[in-house]
Amino acid sequence: MRQHEIPFFRRLLTPAILIVAGVPAIFALGLAYVGGLFSPGRLTEATFMQTLAKQDGVHPGFRRNHAKGVCVAGWFAGSGQAVSFSRAAVFARVRSRVIGRFNLAGGMPYQADAPDTIRGVGLDLFAPRGSEWRMALIDLPVFPAATPLAFNGLMLATTQDAATHKPDPAKVAAFMTANPETPAALAIIKARPVTSGFADDTFRSLNSFLFVNDDGKATPVRWALVPQQSMGAPGSGENYLFEDLIKALAHGPLTWKMVVTVGAAGDPIADPTKPWPSSRKQIDAGTLTIDKAESEDGGGPCLGLTFDPTVLPSGIAVSDDPFPSARAAAYARSFTLRSGEHKPPSAITPAMVTVGEHP
Repeated sequence: MRQHEIPFFRRLLTPAILIVAGVPAIFALGLAYVGGLFSPGRLTEATFMQTLAKQDGVHPGFRRNHAKGVCVAGWFAGSGQAVSFSRAAVFARVRSRVIGRFNLAGGMPYQADAPDTIRGVGLDLFAPRGSEWRMALIDLPVFPAATPLAFNGLMLATTQDAATHKPDPAKVAAFMTANPETPAALAIIKARPVTSGFADDTFRSLNSFLFVNDDGKATPVRWALVPQQSMGAPGSGENYLFEDLIKALAHGPLTWKMVVTVGAAGDPIADPTKPWPSSRKQIDAGTLTIDKAESEDGGGPCLGLTFDPTVLPSGIAVSDDPFPSARAAAYARSFTLRSGEHKPPSAITPAMVTVGEHP
C-alpha cells in the first residue's frame, strides 16, 4: 500500500498529524481564520458523505466508511445483572440472536490489514420478545472529535494534498488549536495497547446512552465488549486480520463480556473525547458469542444492515451525545447510495470463509 492510500483513521496516528498537533497555539490560531476553515454552516449527511469521499475516494457498492468487513453470527446471553438499570429484555437471563460484522475503519474496501488499523464491530441483537438493538463499536478508548461538526472539520483539515500526498500542516495546526480536545484524545488513542486481531480486541461504544429501568429511572452508561480469549502471533498478508478471525472460529466460538460502565454526576455525557474515570461502577451485562463467519458476497446476512445506533429497545435511550443521531443519518445515506450501485466482490470472499469453516 502506498503512503497516500492509507485510510483516514490510520493517518490520524501518523507523525505528520501527531507532531503538528503540538504546534504552539498562537501560531495556529491565526491560520484558522485566514483559511476560513471553521466557517459556520449546517452539517448534513450529504455534506458528510462528500467529506468522507475526499478522504478515501468513492467505491461504488460499498459502505462509505468501514468498507472492508465480514459478516458474523452468534448470540448474546444476558447475565441478569443489568436488569436493575435497564428493562431491556436482552439483559434478562435469555439468549438473543445476533447478526454482526467485523470491519476496518475507513472507506477503502481493499485496504491492506495492518496492526494499527482501527477495527470495529457492528451488532444487531434480536431479543426473544421481538425487540431489536443495534450498535456500532470500535477499538478506541476515546473518539478524536467532540461533535459531528468537529469530526467533519477534522477530516477536512487532515485531507491529503493531491501533490504531496500529505495533509497541510497549517490546516492541521489550525484545527488542533481550535479544538484542543482532539490532540488530547489522540494522545490517549496513540497510547492504547494494540492486540493481534479481532478475537482478542476490546470494542467500545464510546458514545453515552441511557439505561431506563422499570421505575423510569434513567442512568447514563457506556459499554465495552471485552475478549475472553487470547490469540497467538498474528498472520501475514493483506487480509490477515480477517483470515486469523476465520481460522479462530474454525476452532470454536469466540466470546466477549459486555461490560457496562455506569456514569456518575459530572461525567461527560455528550463528549466522546473524554474518558470516564476507571473507578466507575461496572456491570457484567452478559456474554456475546460469535460462532460463524460469512462473506458479504452471495447474500451475507449483514450486507443489507445498517448498524444504526438509534435502533434501541425499550429500556435503552439516546442521551445528549450528538453522535448517535448523526451516525444514523449518515448510515442511512450510505445505504441509499450503495443500494443503487453495482457492488464488486468483497476482499473477504466466500471461498476464504469456507476454508475456515468447522470440519
